[in-house]
Amino acid sequence: MLRPKVPTNPTPTGIVTPPAVIEPTTIAQHPAAPAPTPVAPAPTRPTVQLTPGAVVLVVGAVLVSMLLAVAITAASLAICALVIRSLITADGKRR
Repeated sequence: MLRPKVPTNPTPTGIVTPPAVIEPTTIAQHPAAPAPTPVAPAPTRPTVQLTPGAVVLVVGAVLVSMLLAVAITAASLAICALVIRSLITADGKRR
């Protein structure tokens, strides 16, 4: 019924010229520069070592934040349940 038209590439018009050939340029060799003096390697950064007290603080902070998130979610669900229950009981009293 409805057939899409597939576009065809038009044939090139005019004179088509081949691309120009680029010849490599010669590289002139300059006298060798003196070798650079070796640079001392940069000192490596010390690795961070966590003490057991720091690990306890980090784990405690993560656990407290998770507990707080659960408590906020539970409180909001409880409020939603009370609102829905009051709406249902109010609708039942009207009839």
